Amino acid sequence: MKKKQVLISGASIAGLTLAYWLNKYGYRVTIVEISSGLRRGGSPIDVRGEALDVARQMGILEKIKANEFVHTDVLVNAQNETLATFSLNTQTEYLGDIELHRDDLVDILYENIPTHEVECLFENRIEKLIQQENEIEIGFKNGESRTFDFVFGADGTHSSVRKMAFGNEENYSKFFGEYFAIVEVPDLKPNKPNSGTIYNEPGKMAAIYPFKNTVNAFLVFRSPKLNFDYRNQAQHKQTLKETFKNSAWRIPEILDAMIHSDNLYFDEVCQIHMPTWTNGRVALLGDAAHAASFHTGMGTSLAMQGATILAKELHETDNYETAFANYNETYRPVVESVQARITRGMNYLVPETEEGIQAFIQRFKK
Repeated sequence: MKKKQVLISGASIAGLTLAYWLNKYGYRVTIVEISSGLRRGGSPIDVRGEALDVARQMGILEKIKANEFVHTDVLVNAQNETLATFSLNTQTEYLGDIELHRDDLVDILYENIPTHEVECLFENRIEKLIQQENEIEIGFKNGESRTFDFVFGADGTHSSVRKMAFGNEENYSKFFGEYFAIVEVPDLKPNKPNSGTIYNEPGKMAAIYPFKNTVNAFLVFRSPKLNFDYRNQAQHKQTLKETFKNSAWRIPEILDAMIHSDNLYFDEVCQIHMPTWTNGRVALLGDAAHAASFHTGMGTSLAMQGATILAKELHETDNYETAFANYNETYRPVVESVQARITRGMNYLVPETEEGIQAFIQRFKK
């Protein structure tokens, strides 16, 4: 019997998890990734709850544990004086969760895939997607055209697969009144090794996090909806300059690094809300389907869990339409319960008032 051929767009956590399972279940898997290799960078991430069981089923839990990133967080005032020190994963609700560097998890997932069985197309992307009754025609950036039985969009919040198969992003993106910027600044000196530092002003948050051989700097601010292009770095830098020009602590230092960086990441805090994650022979997963925002701390776990559920439904059900329907129905309550946590996370990390900042400090003060 001929193997069904599937295309996964995105070689990150959701895409690599799905590739592992579909290959295991006998599909011929191709991954297409716009970057020249596995996408590097990003902040440390958490593997939580059901995702720990997924990792165990995949045989990678011990590797994840071996790469655990143990650190503390420190809340400071404008004079850089310590107000509270805590470790999030020692909090009761997070006990047993594992934090690790994003690159380490991506490497673990990739190394768990038999690369002689799974095809990876780097520096490439889908530019044309046409659904037929029994297959999908795909046109790639490199000019090649091929057909697949199924296409899976695991290509992030600004998913191109979602746009081609479901319509424009604004139909599904829900804005939460906040923007954030991240930049890697190896020369920025952290307050302490293996310790993140957080500073708040009403409606604003700044943080410096050392990890591996580099340092990440963050700026977050509350704001009405801006008319912005997420690809326009000059616009992002001007917005940050205007927003943080009178801020204290080490924000001038962070702002200067962001303004002079070629790798600034700036975006709005949003979630993706869709009535269905499937359309014909196309299915979405991870942030492409249901971005939950970093405020929930669950994006990675949802990506791993959702990919596993989707693959198992396809494996256990002969009819893909039934499998897709089951994926939509069984996983939606999990996603919606996580997405509902965003307001709590925003109120903790970016309080709107001085009273809110003091409550944040008292929560972690010993």
